Amino acid sequence: MRCALPAPWPERSSRCPVPPTAQPRQVQRRTPEPSCYRRRIGASSPNETPCRLFSDSPFFVAYKLEGIYVATGVAIVASAILVIWSWLRRRRVETMPLVTLGLLVVFGGLTLALHDPIFVMWKPTIVNWLFAAVFLGSQFIGKRSLIERMMGNAIEIPSAVWTRLNVMWIAFFLFTGLVNLFVVYIGSGFFGAREALILASGLQDIDLSACAERFGGELLSLCNDAHAREDIWVNFKLFGMMGMTLVFVIAQAFYLSRHMKDEPRTLEAD
Repeated sequence: MRCALPAPWPERSSRCPVPPTAQPRQVQRRTPEPSCYRRRIGASSPNETPCRLFSDSPFFVAYKLEGIYVATGVAIVASAILVIWSWLRRRRVETMPLVTLGLLVVFGGLTLALHDPIFVMWKPTIVNWLFAAVFLGSQFIGKRSLIERMMGNAIEIPSAVWTRLNVMWIAFFLFTGLVNLFVVYIGSGFFGAREALILASGLQDIDLSACAERFGGELLSLCNDAHAREDIWVNFKLFGMMGMTLVFVIAQAFYLSRHMKDEPRTLEAD
């Protein structure tokens, strides 16, 4: 007896089983979910915005209340708390927060010991350039670049795209470090204004948050001018650098979305 399957909705019959050759193949391949990557893209980036916000916000608030020297001490404590919290939560500490804390202790310590804010102002540049050097070294050491090691479990993209992405982060870190120095020396004019105040007053140890208590007349004007220019850098450190990071991460997400491999669809038997 021949079995006929009506169209267009074929139905199986116990008398006419589907031959083995007619059964569709099951496609099995491990592919990370793109949605998982999209949820984790910010957290997986080398420069984590939440951590930056946690460490920079106390510095910003303390600066507005008490000046840069108190703010530097507060920033060191906040970074230490971030590292301790990471250890207590995960029983491990990521390399970058640890390096950031170490550099902050060194450069912040020099600022506090010598009463010279220029050291803590250099810290963001040193941190970013150090990250750039590490990412560059990963291009030649090991089988995978650093950015692929950090994000490879969340997304599957071609090897050439990982290389370009690593180079993009290197360029971003170098650019951010240069922009920070530009703001310190040229954009805000802080360095020149502070040097003019030191030359006019003959003093090296100057707390710009207490200008009215120490100076009068022309020196007070010079001190207030230097303090206002210092304020520009502090605002840039929190809002400018965070904005640059967010813009870069968003641009990275759009770039990666063009190269992400589609998740294969599993065929089901009729």
